[in-house]
Amino acid sequence: MRMWNVNVKEMCNQHLLGEHVETHMIVGCLNKKKSIKGYLEKGLIEVHNIGKRHNKLAKEISSRGFQHKSHLPNYKIEKLGKINSKENELELARRCKKCKEKQNDSL
Repeated sequence: MRMWNVNVKEMCNQHLLGEHVETHMIVGCLNKKKSIKGYLEKGLIEVHNIGKRHNKLAKEISSRGFQHKSHLPNYKIEKLGKINSKENELELARRCKKCKEKQNDSL
């Protein structure tokens, strides 16, 4: 599970939709009281920003013509985790040609 926390306009459809699914997975783990320690230690999620991030993803999903009907369940919000968005932007561009193109288009 990973929150990229990069500009949603600079993500390809696959990564946009994938991160959206993963926000739901993170909340599911939190509500089931499953450990997310490893994700926090690796800087992959920010619990306190899940709702805000989900809303940005959902808005972009809709703007691209996809339907968004999955509201995020309630969960206990705690100030946990820290993501390096700049590092993630570089990693996403390294992994995905389409995301790299979108990043270059926005310059």
